[in-house]
Amino acid sequence: MAYWLRRPPSRQHVYVMAIVAALAALIVTIEHLGYWPDWMTAQRMPRSPL
Repeated sequence: MAYWLRRPPSRQHVYVMAIVAALAALIVTIEHLGYWPDWMTAQRMPRSPL
């Protein structure tokens, strides 16, 4: 944060960070409400015996 006070990010950089944060919040909300499709959920693969 001290770095940002000394050298504030450009307006474009702030817009990109805001869009990324909004997309992350949207994905979390969709998953929390139960609308996330099962085919997009990561599954743990069983460990193969070596």
